[in-house]
Amino acid sequence: MQHAAAPEAHCCPAKGSAIVEFALVAPLLLLLVAGVLDFSMALRTAASVADAARAGAQYGSRSPANAADTAGIQAAALNAAPGITGLSATAVESCQCSGGAASCTGSCAGGLRIYVQVTAHATAPTVFRYSGLPYSGAVAATATMRAQ
Repeated sequence: MQHAAAPEAHCCPAKGSAIVEFALVAPLLLLLVAGVLDFSMALRTAASVADAARAGAQYGSRSPANAADTAGIQAAALNAAPGITGLSATAVESCQCSGGAASCTGSCAGGLRIYVQVTAHATAPTVFRYSGLPYSGAVAATATMRAQ
């Protein structure tokens, strides 16, 4: 004859185990969320810096007079990304002939081609500090266009 086990021995799992499991998993979940937030902030900053460099180069490529207006190029780049703090932009005008580099004040037999190169820099903010990882958050983009 077999005896049935007492019903109270199999009915309920140990109380409080869910809280212990959550306490073990919660730091990992928070680290994962912080990593996703930091990556999205870096991606947003990189896209905005690239847009700023492109906007500055586009302003400089409208005419040879705009290509020489470095202050206007920098202003166009900075105005393209108003939400990015610490954004800086530098503009360089360069000229080429069919044979290679030339002075922008000179002339060429085949026509002088004027180029504008804009480089923008910013630092992406982080939500969480990752000790041991060499992440500085520095983001840079360069855009080059020919003046029309």
